[in-house]
Amino acid sequence: MDSLLVKVATDEGLEGWGESFGFIGVAVTQRAIDAVIAPLCVGQDATRIGPLMGRIQKKLAVFGRGGPFTHALSAVDIALWDIAGKVAGVPVHSLLGGGRDDLSCYASLDAYADPELVRAAVRRAADAGFSGVKLHERDLPVMRAGREEAGPDVAVMIDVNTAWTVNQARAMAAELRDIGPKWLEEPVWPPENYDGLAQVRRTGGVVIAAGENVPTLLDFGRLLDAEAVDFVQPSPAKMGGITELRKVFTAAAIGNVTVMPHSFYDGPGLLAAIHATAALGTADSMIEWRYWPPLRKL
Repeated sequence: MDSLLVKVATDEGLEGWGESFGFIGVAVTQRAIDAVIAPLCVGQDATRIGPLMGRIQKKLAVFGRGGPFTHALSAVDIALWDIAGKVAGVPVHSLLGGGRDDLSCYASLDAYADPELVRAAVRRAADAGFSGVKLHERDLPVMRAGREEAGPDVAVMIDVNTAWTVNQARAMAAELRDIGPKWLEEPVWPPENYDGLAQVRRTGGVVIAAGENVPTLLDFGRLLDAEAVDFVQPSPAKMGGITELRKVFTAAAIGNVTVMPHSFYDGPGLLAAIHATAALGTADSMIEWRYWPPLRKL
């Protein structure tokens, strides 16, 4: 569960912190920052975030519009917004237009693949006061165990991380109807098969969420145009930081789709999702809160 934390410092002594999607790609993303992105940033105006990010995106387009370079740029962008808030003397959500102080969140659990472990994790989250939990499980008996343990007052979301073909996803969605998940997340492989995802949404009989692996604003437009999701899930530490994240809220509003940011992070990536959602989200928007195990200092 590694993350890459990035510190950006200005010549005036200000520091900002960002976070990039990590896991097994941390070393590659770090190399992208050190060797490519940092040299493009040094000497630039830290307060002109949009123009700087735009220029770097264009220079990096030859390397693809997603993956480690975009993850790396996301961390730098989040750090620059942190600096912008410090320069202005206000929280970042104020820079985005204001903020709510009553955001809802749900407990996003680790993958356990064991009914009893899932029951224990769901019980801990429910006892802690969460009114919603997300399972990262793929087997029906494990999902059902989590649903049973949650009881009628706790919503259950199911994330299968692009596990199935379209036909498999349609069949599994039918099996999940009795569980009644608040949403089924990323059921289709590959994740860019938006038309296939739309088929599952039309025929599966369950609510669909996706967006964690969508790399650009243009791709979010395609996802929304396909009417493939009920909830869209941009990931600030993956798709360009706050600069790009805020644009997804506008695009989603046009299609009356609720934004539920992906924020399975523990640091600035989570904070970026909170501040953007506080300023730009709807009453239905929720924060994904990675729950259990607790953070440890190594």
